[in-house]
Amino acid sequence: MNEHPHITDADLEIQPLERSETIPSAWYTDPAFRDFDKHSIFNHAWHNIGHISRLMNAGNYIIGTAAGNPVLVVRGQDETLRAFYNVCRHRGGPLAMEDGCGKVLQCKYHGWTYLLDGSLRGTPKFDRTELFDKKDYGLIPVALDVWEGLVFVNVDVNAPPVSDFFKGIADRIAPISLSKKKFYKRVTYNVHCNWKVYVDNYLEGYHLPFVHPELCNLLDFQQYVTETYDWYSFQYSPIQQEQNIYGDAGEMAYYYFVWPNFMLNILPDRLQTNLVLPDGHDKCIVLFDYYYDEIESEAARRRAEADIEYSHKIQMEDIEICEHVQNGLQSNAYDKGRFSVEFENAVHHFQSLVKRAYRKALTGR
Repeated sequence: MNEHPHITDADLEIQPLERSETIPSAWYTDPAFRDFDKHSIFNHAWHNIGHISRLMNAGNYIIGTAAGNPVLVVRGQDETLRAFYNVCRHRGGPLAMEDGCGKVLQCKYHGWTYLLDGSLRGTPKFDRTELFDKKDYGLIPVALDVWEGLVFVNVDVNAPPVSDFFKGIADRIAPISLSKKKFYKRVTYNVHCNWKVYVDNYLEGYHLPFVHPELCNLLDFQQYVTETYDWYSFQYSPIQQEQNIYGDAGEMAYYYFVWPNFMLNILPDRLQTNLVLPDGHDKCIVLFDYYYDEIESEAARRRAEADIEYSHKIQMEDIEICEHVQNGLQSNAYDKGRFSVEFENAVHHFQSLVKRAYRKALTGR
């Protein structure tokens, strides 16, 4: 990357919440930030690919992306989990185009075949090629780590362990165990806003009475609390509605954002994860994965579908307001704003992490 977007030293200063301005509107709207975000943030981040419950048997594999790169995670015949770029070494074809199971991985373009440990086995119609050794053309690995049953990959082989970014969460939500959840369904949303707009919106309850009045009936908005830690922020509230699909009144709803683009939404007997993927400077893709303690019975599936329907309604409200915000950020009327000290400390925390990543990319510090 030879050129960086225009960023001033003043823009990178991190002020206390009470005195801080929000990040400049150009950081959401300038196309140059698409590549800069990849370079400064996503190339060094852990990316959730799925849950261990989808990789229980030898040959199971799931696909995803990491910093814009196609990747896959597979359980080998030796029961070991491995992660690779989902890219054939011949001419860049895909090894898998959807999740699946098999004894080998075969390129969907020209049929090159790899064992589950990544070694190249078969190269059709390649016997006349000179100075070619299969040992030199195995799949390229990426870093792999697992936290509480959630599987992550990182294209930065020198990244610290994923547990560093989730430190303390498992103890805080106990006795809930995320590793025991079972995958039920993925729902994909295409949103016409910069990925940072979507994250900002997730990180505060300030908008709930205005955008999600129905959610305010479910949660006790007066007891809505936000805490920040090194690499994540934590919003929580007791459930106040007596008759609901999530649990008894008084039980807790937990909402975690983990740097840079991953969310854990934890309610009794349910985990919903959100992964926010940049898709241009003014678009993003948000993947909602739903996990439950039990999905086998008809009653459990009905409850899961009711949960997904309710979550979809909330998500459509968020999409609408985020897309309006993107338009506002692109207008002549806006550059920087201010923070509500009571409700927007997690937004300030996230934007400070963005500034730190940008500064490191620009100066090495």
